[in-house]
Amino acid sequence: MRGFLFATLWIAPLLAPAQELKPIELPKPQTDGGKPLMQALSARRSSRAFSPQKLPPQVLSNLLWAAFGVNRPDGRRTAPSANNMQEIDVYVALAEGLFLYDAKAHRLAPVVAEDLRAAAGAQAFVGQAPLNLIYVADYARMGQRPEEAKVFYSAADTGFIAQNVYLFCASEGLATVVRAMIEREKLAARMKLRPDQRIVLAQTVGYPAQ
Repeated sequence: MRGFLFATLWIAPLLAPAQELKPIELPKPQTDGGKPLMQALSARRSSRAFSPQKLPPQVLSNLLWAAFGVNRPDGRRTAPSANNMQEIDVYVALAEGLFLYDAKAHRLAPVVAEDLRAAAGAQAFVGQAPLNLIYVADYARMGQRPEEAKVFYSAADTGFIAQNVYLFCASEGLATVVRAMIEREKLAARMKLRPDQRIVLAQTVGYPAQ
């Protein structure tokens, strides 16, 4: 019995992070600085070799704000969306677990206490990079539009967000690549998505491999 209790006490701290995932309060985004736009466009490229080094909280904060943060008092965002539907959710897959970017509060809300990075794509580098963004369209926010229109608008709006991430990464010396090779049904189940939520694309971000 003593051995069992000792083993339980020893293992419990290791299990705690998997049992509870807490929100992450992001620092206020730094909205000044960075490279001039034309230089960022010149440096924009896709990379598939990433360092496992984690992104500092401030860099993560700036990245998410650039991607699809609130940039006006009326709640509008850094990327456009059709009829301002704001139907794209940015899920953030970190080693600690899966989070949802809450743009209004500028924080990460916990979703799943599991490392889903490797599940976010088919290539080996996906699970090794520190961060994968998963773009999910919430069709419930798109009204009674036909399915074809929902697919079209959500794809276009995801592209705007992904390009914001590309330009931020080019400005900050980060590596990134947007990806479509995803086992969507399996990943959606692990993300606990509703049937009217659809994974559109994913995007890997990190420091370039040395």
